[in-house]
Amino acid sequence: MARIAFILLCHKDPEAIIDQARRLTRAGDYISIHFDASGGKETFEAIRKGLENNPNVTFATKRIKCGWGEWSLVQATLYAIEAAERDFPRATHFYMLSGDCMSIKTAEYMHDYLDREDVDFIESFDFFESDWIKTGIKEERLIYRHWFNERNNKWLFYESLKLQQRLGLRREIPEDLQIMIGSQWWCLRRRTIEWILDFTRQRKDVMRFFRTTWIPDETFFQTVVRHLVPEKEIRTRTQTFLMFTDYGMPVVFYNDHYDLLLSQDYLFARKISPEAKELKKRLGDLYAATGVKFQISNEGRSLFQFLTNRGRNGRRFAQRFWETESSLGRNRELLIIVCKKWHVAKRLVAEIKTKTDIPCLEYLFNEEGSALPDLGGIEKSLEKRTRHRRAWVRMLFDYLDTNRMVICLDPTGIDLIQDFYADRSSSRLLEIECEFTDDYLAGHAKRTGLAGDQTPEEAIERLLPTIRSDMTDESDRIRDAEFENYNRISQSNTPEENARPLARFLGIPEDKAREIVSMHYLFSD
Repeated sequence: MARIAFILLCHKDPEAIIDQARRLTRAGDYISIHFDASGGKETFEAIRKGLENNPNVTFATKRIKCGWGEWSLVQATLYAIEAAERDFPRATHFYMLSGDCMSIKTAEYMHDYLDREDVDFIESFDFFESDWIKTGIKEERLIYRHWFNERNNKWLFYESLKLQQRLGLRREIPEDLQIMIGSQWWCLRRRTIEWILDFTRQRKDVMRFFRTTWIPDETFFQTVVRHLVPEKEIRTRTQTFLMFTDYGMPVVFYNDHYDLLLSQDYLFARKISPEAKELKKRLGDLYAATGVKFQISNEGRSLFQFLTNRGRNGRRFAQRFWETESSLGRNRELLIIVCKKWHVAKRLVAEIKTKTDIPCLEYLFNEEGSALPDLGGIEKSLEKRTRHRRAWVRMLFDYLDTNRMVICLDPTGIDLIQDFYADRSSSRLLEIECEFTDDYLAGHAKRTGLAGDQTPEEAIERLLPTIRSDMTDESDRIRDAEFENYNRISQSNTPEENARPLARFLGIPEDKAREIVSMHYLFSD
């Protein structure tokens, strides 16, 4: 049966470290601790004293001062691994943790999980081909030497880099290595750990290379594991659940995140707030429990994004100058249909196409796969269409050789509506008011990733009022904006009542509008 040796890097909060070590060893697992040398001798001795009678605890063979982005983080990890490999011969897996991590499954579940497959869990993506690095320097991390810490000595860090670039002091990557990148939170088998330790003793050239790379904790283990272990024995994922905000900061979990964390397909979570005392106690008690069944729905990231977006009413990015200065054309009229139920708007558009000669396009700012003409590449992604919104719609007017055109938008796109209304062209707006049953909202939650097939019904029921409120709020924002030429048809109205606003919106006779809205299946789910 699997037995885990946890590798813990920490630098503060001795009481929390002692509690974490006691929790993780309660079910027969082990822990090897590296406490940062900058944390003070007295603090470290307090940790040693608090754990001195626990045979499943050991400490790194050497303590060093660690700095973010430095080789010291990798070296500290290796010191802790050496101690664990030496002192815990029964450990089958080695799991990298920080002081902010906590288990979100039972030890029983973890052991069974790790026993199922003889594999290593580590994010390991090609350094040059993947888009894992979103901002900052990339290739420069490797091909130049970094002796200074970018956070503590920013000027020296970048001046040193510039000097090497000016003098052409590029260096070669060890030719037999494919550099990989990924999260530093991994879980490796004992055999792999032994191979890594042997590798560090034999390949001094590789060790010299990584010692002066930047942020090597994201590349060293990821590269060496890929070099030593057959690809079929690697699962390119972390077992630690973590999320980041739009600003690159880790999302912090609090007491009310207990159910969400347990439903994620991970073994640990990071970062748990120091103030989340109740959450820590519940997760700590859970680790030693037996017979617990988990319903894995894995909707954490999409749910976080949904709830975060609810608080955003403005634009995320400013417009480019050519967007604000360009126009659809003074003599053109854009007819905008807004509807949360996309299939309802699409049915109405299909009928408009049949009964009129007005060109119609569906959710061109919401749906990647919309049927669109080839316009030089701008049509290929939602991001391009939205960024160049006016230029894009003007090109569609030109391509279709028309001065009137219908498009569909989701109610979340109020910024797009406002932008089109600010144009020299004319705009008209038709909102389709639909009714939302609980079954529809539950299906919407699953379609958008807010819930999964395994999400408990009670969890979905708790989520439904929030989703319903969100949809109501989107409609209220559109009405509160008081757009000119605003019209609304409703599921609760008769075809005769809906015909009048549709006729005004399309500029067609009322009897023609009545034909369009009289289809019996218009609002059906």
